[in-house]
Amino acid sequence: MRTALPLALLGAAALLPMAATASKPVAKPAATHDWTRTFAVTPEGGFRIGNPAAKIALVEYGSLTCPHCQHFAETGVKPLLQNYVRTGKLSYEYRSLVLNGIDLAVTLVARCNGPSGFFPIADQLYKTQPVWVERIDRLPDAEKDRLEKLPQKELVLSVAKIVGVIPVAAAHGIPPAKAQQCLTDPAAAIKLAEMHEAALDAGVPGTPTFLVNGKRVDAGDWPSLEPFLKDAGG
Repeated sequence: MRTALPLALLGAAALLPMAATASKPVAKPAATHDWTRTFAVTPEGGFRIGNPAAKIALVEYGSLTCPHCQHFAETGVKPLLQNYVRTGKLSYEYRSLVLNGIDLAVTLVARCNGPSGFFPIADQLYKTQPVWVERIDRLPDAEKDRLEKLPQKELVLSVAKIVGVIPVAAAHGIPPAKAQQCLTDPAAAIKLAEMHEAALDAGVPGTPTFLVNGKRVDAGDWPSLEPFLKDAGG
């Protein structure tokens, strides 16, 4: 139980010289900027998170259906954001390299709300990748053949419904009607096709491929990538 200070003690404190309390002002901690809340679309069509003027620019060519990309997302993205992006020393750009019709459908939806919406959706899709990829794999061959013969708009809509990406998008603030608009947006599909062609022209061999300050590095996972970041000044 707290007891009141004696009145005499309070009176004595009131008589202390002002200089005694004012001579040592309390220092305020320096304000820090959290760069994981800064997003942008790059000229190449990628989605970037972090300080645009960072000393280190990391680019990942990735696919939401790629299991190796899924491994990096599960093991590397958290320390990357926490230790490098947050402080402003590194920017991280994800360039979608669509590999197949499933990839096209989920990527169109994931990109629907721009870069700030993409990263949370991509994180969830990577975490659940084995589940929704298996939904396509388990289809009878006759159904797969039927899907492959559909026009692109019908194909991506059908695939999106089968894998269940529209409810995922809804949980991240993309209403089903908007998700369907993104799935049937020809400009968005063309942009992904252009990004695919640009990646091939640049000699990107597959996913994931990492560039550190514009140079491709021999790394496919976090343990092999981080030394390149440290050498670049991280």
